[in-house]
Amino acid sequence: MKLLDRYLLKTFLSFFVITCVSFIGLYLIVDFFQRFRMFLSNDATAWQMASYFLYSIPLIISLVLPAAILLASLLTYSSLSKFSEITAMKANGISLYRISLPALGVAAILSIFLFFFSELVAPFSIQKTKHIVKVDVQKQKNLGVFKQNEIWYRSHNAIYNFKMFDVEKNILRGITINHLHPDFTLKTRIDAERAEWQNNSWVFFNLLVTTFDQNQVPFLEWSNKKVIDMPEKPDDFKIIQKDAEKMGYFELNKYIKKIRSEGYDISRYLVDLYGKIAYPFVTFILVIIGMSFSLRSERSGGVMQSVGIGIFIGFSYWIVHAFSMSLGKSGMLPAFLAAWASNLLFGGIAAYLFYRLRT
Repeated sequence: MKLLDRYLLKTFLSFFVITCVSFIGLYLIVDFFQRFRMFLSNDATAWQMASYFLYSIPLIISLVLPAAILLASLLTYSSLSKFSEITAMKANGISLYRISLPALGVAAILSIFLFFFSELVAPFSIQKTKHIVKVDVQKQKNLGVFKQNEIWYRSHNAIYNFKMFDVEKNILRGITINHLHPDFTLKTRIDAERAEWQNNSWVFFNLLVTTFDQNQVPFLEWSNKKVIDMPEKPDDFKIIQKDAEKMGYFELNKYIKKIRSEGYDISRYLVDLYGKIAYPFVTFILVIIGMSFSLRSERSGGVMQSVGIGIFIGFSYWIVHAFSMSLGKSGMLPAFLAAWASNLLFGGIAAYLFYRLRT
């Protein structure tokens, strides 16, 4: 039986490596033509372009790995069916469930790998690629840092501190701005609940402006709403903002605990947090779907039809997953259900198909 397992593993891994490399290469080619004009217009060097695509590979791997393992399982077991190898195995008393074990073992290992890869490698590569585009190529100034789950930004004679930046809505929350004299003594301090980008200006809400005279005696001014002149636009803060895709599970979990303790809405971040756990399971689910359709073709004879249906169902996962995640972020679904809805649906389909293999 060990010889058979080695044969199945060799066949499966060969198809997996080929499909994975093919998907990565195709993704890089498409991304190159999408970015080419931007690189040329900003006089990017060959090293900058090469660095960008090199650091893009970890993100690409995390995206294409489930699709690669789906296609590998379809090709492996369809190939075995085509050459009647499945029939020969069954004639020797080997069940379809036993034949599927090597691929299921690889899928389980890849699920664990995908989680830790997305935790340790992908976030850094995403941040690095965005830094290359924004700072190195487009020459935008990076005067801030995301530190201790807060944004610190150095402007002209001022230091900004934000607890949170909503990238989609262009809203700053938990604001402290210190304006300094040339000798670094405090000139004014602005504390505000939030600031919204409206009509090309920052509108502050529930703010306290503290002005200091030459003797550092404070003068307080309270306002419910006021336009504050800030030279920075939302894009300046987006360079340094760490959104969910730039953080691993544990870092994002720590960030959620912090902003929750400060009274901010965490529902959007909870969806991303649960999604980081749910997404790696897709490799296990899709390999079962791929095997089930391919092994069914051994009896029905419709190899290409089964492969086509399997691919359609597999890639439908991403549509359902993206849709449910968007519903969760909009508050229409609970965060946990939004992240796991696609897994529950397609996991149920996979379990049914796998059970039907013996009938």
